[in-house]
Amino acid sequence: MVKIAVMGYGTIGSGVVEVIDINGGRIAQNAGQEVQVKYILDLKDFPDDPHHDLFVKDIEEILNDDEVKVVVETMGGVEPAHTFVKRCLEAGKSVTTSNKALVAKHGAELLAIAKEKNINFLFEASVGGGIPIIRALTSSLTADEIEEITGILNGTTNYILTKMDVEGSRFEDVLKEAQELGYAEANPTDDVEGYDACRKIAILTSLISGKTVDFEEIYTEGITGVKPEDMKYAAAMGRTIKLLATSRKTDAGYSAMVAPFMLDSEHPLYNVHGVFNAVFVHGNVLDDAMFYGRGAGKLPTASAVVADVVDIVKNLDNNTGITFTADRLALPDVSSVKNTFFVRIEGDGEAAKKAFNVAQTVTVPGISGEVGIVTEPVTEGEFKAAVEGLDGVISSYRLA
Repeated sequence: MVKIAVMGYGTIGSGVVEVIDINGGRIAQNAGQEVQVKYILDLKDFPDDPHHDLFVKDIEEILNDDEVKVVVETMGGVEPAHTFVKRCLEAGKSVTTSNKALVAKHGAELLAIAKEKNINFLFEASVGGGIPIIRALTSSLTADEIEEITGILNGTTNYILTKMDVEGSRFEDVLKEAQELGYAEANPTDDVEGYDACRKIAILTSLISGKTVDFEEIYTEGITGVKPEDMKYAAAMGRTIKLLATSRKTDAGYSAMVAPFMLDSEHPLYNVHGVFNAVFVHGNVLDDAMFYGRGAGKLPTASAVVADVVDIVKNLDNNTGITFTADRLALPDVSSVKNTFFVRIEGDGEAAKKAFNVAQTVTVPGISGEVGIVTEPVTEGEFKAAVEGLDGVISSYRLA
């Protein structure tokens, strides 16, 4: 029997305990021995919880108990999660976490400690919730040079954009609805401004490159500026708008970006709707692969965490080799990256046509006094300079 501790008894932490309760027999079969929760660390009291006798408030109880071989961190945030996880690893206890902020900020350091101690630091649930993308990249696709990862990595923004597309709703109205349904936090900034997806693509790029990607260096746009009229222009072109987190290997290195894109109907992520997430991967010998599922939610995310627990139990006192170093990966200047753009502009668009090589002009019935244009491929820097010199630009999007 392997005994574990769970740090943080919120949505995901309580889900982890529930998954072990529900599927304990299957988990034991897959892990090779029974997994039992010995401690739950939380500052709150849960007197009515069936596991109330397992609760502790002091991390020292976990650190000083040699029976605890695995610790699950579902506290969220960087501190005190970082301090607690680091101390657990230094004490010889393997750790799994769902905490993307922790992994994006301190992943290399914690992986190095785990390697030194010949234990494991795993974080499958930090990126795709219930989607096993990290396990695929580090176990199944190790014969490939990964040339592109592009994903819809945030269920909140995908839900909002899907509702705006299908129902013609405004961003503010759908956000309020998403909050009422529990899909969006009371403070939704990390989701709607793209920061959540940014951390996730940073983690994925770190894994495939072997070096740390600083998420603060990734060009990031959110969806707060998306309007129903933008969706109508997208529909007129047979497209829809999705918030993509993308990382592509170029001659200058991996280029990463988070931004709303207009996707055509042939794009593999076009039909990913609602709170679902998906990740598209292109390898130099694999070609294309897709991973799809619930990117958030109590039990789907907890399932990924417990899968890490199973892997750790199967590899007690054996580091599995999942790593990226603390060396920083230099990202190419985004201004040199080429994209095709859609631009909404007031008037007849003649000024825009002079500023760009125009591939297509788009009009939408019922929308007057403006026009949409699609550019030929142009660098980000050239596009920004041209747009800054134009009057009447309403919105712009990259095409994929």
